[in-house]
Order: sequence, then C-alpha cells, then structure tokens
Amino acid sequence: MNKILVSGLFLLFSVCAFGQGKDYTAGKIAEYRAHAIILPRFVPLEVGEIRPEGWLRDWAEYAAHGVTGHLDEYEDVFRLAWKGVPIKAPGVGPEGTGWPLEQCSYWLDGAVKLGYILNDSALIHKTSARLDRVVDGVLKGADNFIYWKPDAISNEFNVWAHSLMGRSLVSYYQATHDPRILKALDKVYSGFTLRLPDSRQAESLSGSMEHMRASTNVDAMTETYVMTGDPAILRHLKEFGTMPPLLESEKTWLGCDWRQPVKENQSVHGVTYYEAVKVPAIASMWSGDRNGMAAAEHILKWGEKLNLLPFGVCSSEEYLAGIGPFRNTETCNVPTSMWSLSWLLRLNGSSACADEMEKTFFNAGPAPVTRDFKMLCYFQSPNRMDAGCLPDNPPIGGPPDIVFTPYGAPTLCCAGNVNNTIPDYIQNMCMESLDGGLAFVLYGPCRIEKVIKDKRLNIRCRTEYPFNDRISIRVGSSGKVTMPFYLRIPGWCTDYSVKVNGKRIREKSKNGFIKVFRTWQDGDRIELVFPMMVKVTAERETPYPDVKYFATTKPASERNVENPFECVTYGPLLYALPIRDINANKKDPEARYDYALDVAAGRGKNGIKIVKTKMKGGPWKWGLYEAPVKLLVRARAFNWRPSEMQPLPEEAVKDAGKPVTIELVPYGCTKFRVSMFPVTEEAWKSK
Repeated sequence: MNKILVSGLFLLFSVCAFGQGKDYTAGKIAEYRAHAIILPRFVPLEVGEIRPEGWLRDWAEYAAHGVTGHLDEYEDVFRLAWKGVPIKAPGVGPEGTGWPLEQCSYWLDGAVKLGYILNDSALIHKTSARLDRVVDGVLKGADNFIYWKPDAISNEFNVWAHSLMGRSLVSYYQATHDPRILKALDKVYSGFTLRLPDSRQAESLSGSMEHMRASTNVDAMTETYVMTGDPAILRHLKEFGTMPPLLESEKTWLGCDWRQPVKENQSVHGVTYYEAVKVPAIASMWSGDRNGMAAAEHILKWGEKLNLLPFGVCSSEEYLAGIGPFRNTETCNVPTSMWSLSWLLRLNGSSACADEMEKTFFNAGPAPVTRDFKMLCYFQSPNRMDAGCLPDNPPIGGPPDIVFTPYGAPTLCCAGNVNNTIPDYIQNMCMESLDGGLAFVLYGPCRIEKVIKDKRLNIRCRTEYPFNDRISIRVGSSGKVTMPFYLRIPGWCTDYSVKVNGKRIREKSKNGFIKVFRTWQDGDRIELVFPMMVKVTAERETPYPDVKYFATTKPASERNVENPFECVTYGPLLYALPIRDINANKKDPEARYDYALDVAAGRGKNGIKIVKTKMKGGPWKWGLYEAPVKLLVRARAFNWRPSEMQPLPEEAVKDAGKPVTIELVPYGCTKFRVSMFPVTEEAWKSK
C-alpha cells in the first residue's frame, strides 16, 4: 500500500471518528497517549470553543475592526502574499517569496483565529479566501505550502515562513474542521523533513538559533500528526527528536550547556530566541530525552536573566539588549513569547509559564497598539517620554520605529504578528488535561462550549480580572460528569480562596494548580479570590550584551551601567506614571515626569494608596485617569533630564524636593510613561 493511500486512510478515519459534536481534543490526547514517549500535561481546546465576554470581547472587537480586519488595505504584502505574484516590498524574494510570506502568515494566523472566535463573517471571508488558495495549491499537486514555487523551500527563510503558514492552516482547520484543510496539512507534513543546524552552524547558541527557525515547523507538524494519526508524520517527528546535535552529549543542546551558569556576554535575535526555545521541548515528546525540556527551560532562563523587562518580555533591538528603561522590545516578541510559553505550559504543566503569559498579555499586549487598535508601533520601551526621545533607535529597514502608524514600520513582521496577541490568549485560557479534565489556565471573562465525555458543557467565567480579584465560574452541563478541574493559582498570589458551591476547597496546589475532582452537574459554581497586593521591586539596569551587533548600533553599549530603579506592580499589572498625550505620537508638552519614587521595596502598601472605581467602557480606551484601579504613590521631584546615554540617574537620588503624591495607572493604558523609576536614596537604602 503506497504512502498516499495510507495517509488518506488515516485522514479519513480521523475525520469520521471525530465528526460533528465530538471531543476533538480527546482524539489528540489518544494519539499522544499511543505514541508520545513523554506525554504533555495539557492540550488546548479547538478554535472557537472559548469565546470572550465582557472587557475581553470588547478588546477583541477593537482588533477585528482595526488593524486585524483591515491590514490588507494598507499594504500590498497582506493583499498579495501567498498568491505567487511579484510584490514590491522590503525583503521580498523572487516570485513573491521571502519576508512577505512570514509577515502575511502571521496576520492570517491571528486573523483567522479571531474571525472564528468572534463569529465575524467579514474577517472569516477575508482569511478563508486567502488560506483556501494555499489549500487548493497543495491539493492540486504541490508538496509544500509555497505551492507556486516548490524549490523555494530550499531557502532557510522560506522554510521558516512555511512553518507560519502551517500554523495558520492548523488554526483554520481547528476552527472549521474542513477535511480539505487537514488533507493539505497531512500531504505536506507526511513528506516534510525537519532539520537542525549542522555542527558548523551550531558552534554557538546564537549561530545555532539563527539556523534553527526552520525547525519550528515541528509545532504545526505535531498538531497535524495528532489530528490525523498519520504514521509517516510520526516517523519524521521521531527522527527529528533523536537527530544530532540534540543528543551530541547528555548535557548539551545546540551549544547550550544547561548544567552550567548562563553566559552573560551573549545575545541572540529576539524573535529567533522566542521561536527556538520551544523546539527542544516539543522534540523531547517524540525522542523521550528529557534533556530537551531541560534545555528549553535553561535557554528561557538564560535570556530572561539579563534581558527581561518589567512588562514581561525580553528586550530585543533586534537582539536581546539587556535591562533598561529605554531598551526596546520588538512587538513581534509579545505574541511570539506567549506562543512558545503556551507550548511549554502544555508540556511541563507549570503555572509559571501561564504567569508569564498573563503578565505579557496584560502589560506588553496593549502598549504597542493605539487605544482603538487602529495603529501600532514596532518597538515599546518601559519608559517613553517623547516620540523623538532616542535619536539612535535600532535599524529595522527604515523609520518609523517607535512611531504609531496603521502598519507599524516598513518592516511588516510586527504589523502581521500583533494580531495573534488577543486570540492566542483567548485560545489558551482553558485546556483539556491528559486525564480527561479541564484546566483553567488563564483568566478573563469568557464562555466555554465543549463536548467532553459525551456531555455538552457550557461554562461561563464572569470576572473583571485583572482589574478585580474575584472570578466566578458557572458550570452548565447536559448531564452529570465525573472529571477533574484544574484551577491555576497565580504565582504572584500569596493568599487565595477556592470555593465550590460555597464550600472551601483546601487542597494544596501542585505545580501551581489546585485539582478539584468531583461529579459536576448543571449549576455548580466555582468562586476564586486572588487578593492582589502592591509590590515594589528594586533592581539595577544592566549593560548591553558585549556583542558586535550593539557595538555598531548603540553608542550606549560602551557604558557599563548599573543604574538603580524601582518598579511597581499590583497583582499581574505593571503600573506606570502616565504622561499626558495628545495622541499616540505626541505628548502634552506641559506634562511632568521628573519624579523619584520614595517608597521602600517589598510587598504591602509601602506608602501607596489603592483607588478603585467601577469599570466603565472597554479596556485601554479609558482616559489616563479613568482606569478602574489606580495607585497613589509617594515621590519626590528632582532635576531629571534622561537621555539614551544616561536614561536613569547613576545613583539613588539624594537632593530631591518635598514629598508629593503621584498617580500611577496600569502600564497598558499609557502611550507615554515612566515604569522604571528613579528612586530616592532613603528608599533605596531600605532595599
């Protein structure tokens, strides 16, 4: 029996077995159980089984009516890419390959998910017309998604873009369950060979990652396998999992010795870092080598140790750039970090990954888009005092870079990828556990409609979280169902309450989750309370990594800075001093920001007053002083003139003025702000 016939039979079986009204996730779990050597802990639900409500739906609709719904009207890359026609754009290759394939795939993945999550017919029509063209090209004879130019797959960047189209088609299938889409995925990945860098390319962590982005096809390939059960794909996955240099020795992976301390003078391209980090972990499922997960966790910690900014994402200019108030993060890294963290969460079951996703989504998510989601910028930084504050921003193919436009910057990857931020959070809010339960992973107002154990569940989560600490989950069910619910306890929460039908649950959390196993029935209620506390963190700025890239692009890289600063958080939210703006590109010239915090580091109020008001309207459209939770903080004015070379005072501020009270708002509400604050000498001594 030839390979095509075998693939077709497995595909037919999968479509018939799942059918309408079935538990698609359970089918994937069955494949994992049958053939994965190391089992994942959780598997996400299908696109559209989780629908946002309340403030989360409002923000999703802003995106659908803004950049996500209209990006193809602004730039030819999003109108013409994947059509096999010439395009005039930066980074374009022959016959429409190169950068446009990456950029458009990002957009299509986010837009198709959001379209089906919201049941937005215009967005569904727009994305379907484009993705159907790729499906048709494959089914009419092509052996990869670049159907009009098969030899393009030999180019490493095109193979990387190919992985993003694979994700887009996985999302499209999970939203529609159209067998043609799955047939196209199966045809491509049953004949697709994953490769890691050779020994020369893997001489350093940076070099190996640069040559490894093509191997990120492994996530779409894994999804395709568990949706089809095709043995040809399984064989490729197992071959990839045991391929050198993954197992050159028992303690290294692509040049990263995960038993040794991180090397502090290294850097790597930021998007590559976040894309590559999940690869060894996914491969470990099929190889059985637990070093793969250890390496992934080590690489993540390596990057975060000296590059993680207060809003939850590493600096990236375009390379990991250290910690500082003017260090930029490319907008691509917001959804990309969330995507890789969601995979690590699936595999290791650790709530720490969800904590990071949550922090990123609530803080870094809204900052690089305007309040109506109609414009975006390429970079965000913890402090932004003026649109022209930094004359030497990193080169990205031409200005603007920290300026908001309908397409961000001429290099259009961020314009495409920003559209994944909201749907990727929504899609990963609840997952199915390997023991047939549900895991509540990320919190926000939503409705979950899911068939599990032949029962139809309709679960509603009512909350204003993270602007409120209370979450109410009502279970609707077509009948009694015995199963576990896993409830994530945020890592920042030192005290919490979990009640089921009014009765307190006193189970201890494991890996950050409380397991509630019982027979659930229609009308059961879960009440969660996660009391939020103010936390003031005192740290020091770090220098730029000592690599050639920054030596040629950043004059400030010559300075060995250790400037002190403080950050203020309340629960998962980072707080900032808002600088009044006229619009996203123009601040109020009268607005002041020259303050040093005068509060001690640690938990508790610390001279900080919490002011809560009723939530009004949709999120992030609030005026700067209309956020539902604000903080009144003790500070002192001083003569501060920040610059790229001296973004913070070198030492704690000695000769500051009289105490004043400043009002802080959630970081995501701001377009001009200070979130990494100078600190008074008295407060710094308390550290």
